Amino acid sequence: MTTIVNLGISTCPNDTFAFAALLEHRVDWRGLEFRVELLDIQELNDRLFAGDFDVAKTSFHAALHLSDKTVVLPVGAALGYGVGPLLLAAKPNQVPTDSTQVTLCPGADTTATMLFHLFHPHTTRVKQVVFSDVMPLLLTGEGNFGVCIHEGRFTWQQQGLSLVEDLGTRWEAKTRTPLPLGGLVARRSLGDETIATIHAVISESLKVAQEDPDSSLPEMRQYAQEFDDRVLMRHVDLYVNKWTVDLGEQGRRALAMLSEQAKQSGLIEADAPDLEVWSPR
Repeated sequence: MTTIVNLGISTCPNDTFAFAALLEHRVDWRGLEFRVELLDIQELNDRLFAGDFDVAKTSFHAALHLSDKTVVLPVGAALGYGVGPLLLAAKPNQVPTDSTQVTLCPGADTTATMLFHLFHPHTTRVKQVVFSDVMPLLLTGEGNFGVCIHEGRFTWQQQGLSLVEDLGTRWEAKTRTPLPLGGLVARRSLGDETIATIHAVISESLKVAQEDPDSSLPEMRQYAQEFDDRVLMRHVDLYVNKWTVDLGEQGRRALAMLSEQAKQSGLIEADAPDLEVWSPR
């Protein structure tokens, strides 16, 4: 009997790069039947909370709320140095100070929003929008500040926006760990055997992409907000790294630090279980 795996991944270039071979069936699915949806990261978080996915890319902030039901896969994470969200302003020389100001964020459960609350608590009013709308709405005056993720990290200067702070750099200085943005989680109810097979398929898909990066470009172009191939590959170079292949000990320490900071700041319950990274039994 074929096991159906409902898989959700994001439309960002690092995911479409890593999963292109899986999506196009250029790797062996090992007897599984993947049913894949590509969505905005907050949509993925919401659908995961609703129980729609067996495996999904999710913000590590959201994963903290699901740690009793899911395990983090050691493959597929977006984690590293210099990868953090940028806090941008519509005008130069502005800083978040009070509730008369508005900050546009890419989803309540995103790690980007979590970082804003960690480092600028009780300042502006937060308005959640789709990540790709942050910079356009900032330019039209819908907000004073915006937390920018994905390809916007490379294009904000062309838009005439101003940098307030690199939230990832601040995280690195505070914690001395790489920033864990998001990763793949699997429902514990799948069982070790199925999770191991899923892990093997995804790992092979990533390996194919790394060995022949151009093979992923058609999938990347289909979903990208930015259609310049050079920008897409810059995104991949930044977000697909050794921790994407395997979180390793340093990645695990970063996840533990995220949990600690979230608890200290009251963003998750103090007694919530920490994130567990799956490993073969």
